[in-house]
Amino acid sequence: MERTKGKRQNKIILFTGMALLALAAIGQLAARNIEGFAAWYSVHIYSVIVAVSGRTFGVIPVSVSEFGLYALAAASAWYVVYRRKQWRCIASRAVLTAGAAAFLYTFNCGINYYRPPFSSELNLNMRESSVEELKALCRYLTDKVNETADDSPYRAEWAVWGRDAMRELGKRYPGLSGYYPRAKPVAVSWILSVQQLSGVYSPFTVEGNYNRAMTDYNIPHTICHELSHLRGFMREDEANFIGYLACIESDKKVFKYSGYLTGWVYAGNALAEQDIDSYRELYGRLLPQVTEDLRDNREFWNRYEGKVAEVSNQVNDAYLKINDQKEGVKTYGRMVDLMLAYHRAEEP
Repeated sequence: MERTKGKRQNKIILFTGMALLALAAIGQLAARNIEGFAAWYSVHIYSVIVAVSGRTFGVIPVSVSEFGLYALAAASAWYVVYRRKQWRCIASRAVLTAGAAAFLYTFNCGINYYRPPFSSELNLNMRESSVEELKALCRYLTDKVNETADDSPYRAEWAVWGRDAMRELGKRYPGLSGYYPRAKPVAVSWILSVQQLSGVYSPFTVEGNYNRAMTDYNIPHTICHELSHLRGFMREDEANFIGYLACIESDKKVFKYSGYLTGWVYAGNALAEQDIDSYRELYGRLLPQVTEDLRDNREFWNRYEGKVAEVSNQVNDAYLKINDQKEGVKTYGRMVDLMLAYHRAEEP
């Protein structure tokens, strides 16, 4: 009797997991093949998910996704050992776990990759830019970086300021309006550091998490970057650009500095490939505090280079391509094109 009950339970769990996998596949196919579905879903369904999940998990001061993953890993290991001779139990629950993960990923994240990009709201003239235009942008950013240079140490309030900065940006751009929870620092930053990650969006709890251990100037921009994912803008280049806009339009000097310096790094790297002498000239104009921050940042990430970082980069590259970002990690370079188009539009 007990054995029959156990078999029935295993079948129910297995079929539930398979049903969740099927729903995830349907969601992905709809997003990829039905025109307008992803945009509709993001506005009418996903926004409700963010409001509910954000308020639910937002009251918890630590990253629920981080500790949830630790708990899941521990529970899974215990269950496999405890039921090591009952492979049907293990297999059915593995399928259920995979199905739940695929379902949450698809409906809290995956569909959003196929919504219209944020840049479509800006009506930007995305064209090829001359080296002179790139130099002009870098000169502008150099002046702004020096003007806003701030050596304030990290404070927990930065998470609140980041949320406020995104709310303010949402007043200007409707696609960014809506509920924002606070981003949360992960407790074990080493896990992100060895993967060369400054932050991560968790689709399972709809949380934005950031790496507290990295150089302080990176943190405000990363907070805004991760919160932009909560609004359904999943492309990394656009999340970088949204984070840049949120920071430079913030009323907090430390956020302005983070935004301008992050923009300077992207634009400066592009300029170095085109005109190394101009890059060196502008680098030489940066205040000592700024060059020290850049050096600290470079040294921090260099400490974590290795096989794990290499594998993480390859996995991230494959992940982006699977989600229709065909250039893979190279799509991060589009940040410069967006900044150039934006500053052209802002010029009098």
